[in-house]
Amino acid sequence: MKSLVLAMRPGLDRLYLASGIGASLCLIMILALIAAQMVARWSGMVMIGAPDYTGYAMAGASFLAMPYALNKGAHIRVNLLLGVLGRYRHIAEVWCFGLGSYLSVYFAYYAIKSTHESWRFNDISQGQDATPLWIPQVAMCVGLVIFAIAFIDHLVSLLVLGKHNITEDALGAAVE
Repeated sequence: MKSLVLAMRPGLDRLYLASGIGASLCLIMILALIAAQMVARWSGMVMIGAPDYTGYAMAGASFLAMPYALNKGAHIRVNLLLGVLGRYRHIAEVWCFGLGSYLSVYFAYYAIKSTHESWRFNDISQGQDATPLWIPQVAMCVGLVIFAIAFIDHLVSLLVLGKHNITEDALGAAVE
């Protein structure tokens, strides 16, 4: 089991990196849409749907960034509390990763279910662009599924290897 967990590490790290790159591409898309909308306004034209697409890209950036941020230790963690737990730290971390795994799987499941319903009922946006809502919702689903994988990965690593794979931030390293 230990060798399997270690063998999967490079692939999972690449998956989290790809998710972070996807989030940054969404941010670049936001920049491009805002710049194009500014140019359109200056030239007296209207870009139909640009605010909606900017919102979709923001949602995509947020959800795709979550797994990468978790893996790099950028999420808010309770390091001060974990630092004073002493020998009970491992139990607390298992509990936290277990709860995080459960909640992230729960959210991913219902995000996929909601996206499927949007696709099934051909739900479209309220804006002038009338975009099928399942298209921007896919980025949310992908981000949440990878986020759930990240939580489960760190939980399994903690149980099998005795340590998670989150890169500690400077504050977390200073507390320990």
